[in-house]
Amino acid sequence: MNKRAIIVVVGIIALIGGSVGYVLLNKKDAAAPVVSDSTKQDTDSNDIATPSQPTKKGEYVDYSNEALRSASGTKLLFFHAPWCPQCRAIEESIERGGVPSNVTVLKVDYDSNQALRQKYGVTLQTTFVKVDANGDKVKSYTAYEEPTFDAVKRELLP
Repeated sequence: MNKRAIIVVVGIIALIGGSVGYVLLNKKDAAAPVVSDSTKQDTDSNDIATPSQPTKKGEYVDYSNEALRSASGTKLLFFHAPWCPQCRAIEESIERGGVPSNVTVLKVDYDSNQALRQKYGVTLQTTFVKVDANGDKVKSYTAYEEPTFDAVKRELLP
C-alpha cells in the first residue's frame, strides 16, 4: 500500500513539474514593447541611412504632451477607444505592419481626452489627425469604414 501511494505521488509531482516546465518554455513575453526601437537605423537596402541624415524607425506610443513634443518626423494622433472593434482592427494592423520610418503614431484615449477631441474637431473614434511641429492640425482622416493602417497611410502620409 505504501509503495502504491509513493508511485502515485511521484507521478503527480512529475506531471505538475512537466506542466510548469512546458508553460515556462512556451510563454510569450507579454511585456514586450509594441513600439519600434527608435535608436536603430533602417537597414533596408532601398532606404539606406547616411550619417548626416539618419532614418528614425517609426513608433507607436501612448499619447502624452511630452511624447508629442519629443516626437520627430510626421506625427499622427490616433483617437482610439478600447471598446471600438474598428480601433482594435487598426491597432492590430499597426502592430502587424509596423509604422513607417520617421512617423510617430500617438494613441489618444478617445473617451478621456475630450479637450483634444474638441481642439482637433474629432467626433468619431478611429480618427487620425496629422499635426505639425507646433501640434497644429494639418489634416485628418477617419478610418471607420476602412479600419486599416494602410488606409490611413494612403490618406495622410506622403
